[in-house]
Amino acid sequence: MARLVFQNMPVARSIVSWTSIIAGLAMHGYGEEAIQLFHEMEETGVRPDGITFISLLYACSHSGLVEEGYGFFSKMKNVYGIEPAIEHYGCMVDLYGRAARLHKAYEFICEMPVSPNAIIWRTLLGACSIHGNIELAELVKARLAEMDPDNSGDHVLLSNVYAVAGKWKDVASIRRIMTEHSMKKAPGWSMIEIDKVIYCFVAGEKPNEVTKEAHEKLREIMLRLRVEAGYAPQLRIVLHDIEEEEKEDSVSKHSEKLAAAFGIAKLPKGRILRIVKNLRVCGDCHTVMKLISKIYGVEIVVRDRSRFHSFKDGFCSCRDYW
Repeated sequence: MARLVFQNMPVARSIVSWTSIIAGLAMHGYGEEAIQLFHEMEETGVRPDGITFISLLYACSHSGLVEEGYGFFSKMKNVYGIEPAIEHYGCMVDLYGRAARLHKAYEFICEMPVSPNAIIWRTLLGACSIHGNIELAELVKARLAEMDPDNSGDHVLLSNVYAVAGKWKDVASIRRIMTEHSMKKAPGWSMIEIDKVIYCFVAGEKPNEVTKEAHEKLREIMLRLRVEAGYAPQLRIVLHDIEEEEKEDSVSKHSEKLAAAFGIAKLPKGRILRIVKNLRVCGDCHTVMKLISKIYGVEIVVRDRSRFHSFKDGFCSCRDYW
């Protein structure tokens, strides 16, 4: 619909119109199309501004277009005379971090002509958590401790790095520090709207009629995925030192899985499941959503904390890069 509105505008498209469609494509992972539209915008004589370049760099970041992203970052200053703001530097750190070029991201931060803020360092810490770089994560966390010592999210990210590496003593040490300083981890939740009513699911919450129905349907779904698609849970993503059976139980009850199960139980066939999540979708849930879309013939759109994932026929619009 956004494309149709954009294509059929009766008046000349302004910089706001061009930037809006580029940003929309970026959030859905259509990096190449966003770049193509940017070039079309240039050809029409519309001059991009700083916000346009943020959207463009975001598009490159979420599509793994590293070299293209660096090219646009250089073009912004050298061709259009736009001085990069802290947000543009943040986009570049995110671009390198998502592509697992962590040391390049660190070097980029160290060479910035402006002082990096906590968000810049936190972006790199998040990338270290995703790609499991303990050494760099500890270095970045030390920088953040000087700038924002009471941020619980930073402790959680470092704890996650240790957990993936199986360093449970370090995980316990961080959790002890968080307890001593009354820091609490933000719980993961997912929401779905059905008949104009919004239902929220939190993993581990007390059972009620809605959650009981969701759990019941989810058990049926998971069994069908195992039988028909050979699904096996990704236990390595469980960030607690518990037995394998407990890990399997834990990963099977993530909030977005419950929201999807409830949607399948309640919405008529053919309706799109639209789920909003407050955290980054995990690898196991991403796999499950792809399998559900294929086995149940349903389209699922999940909006996590940084982008949209559109699941259809066993594939995701992010092409497994998020």
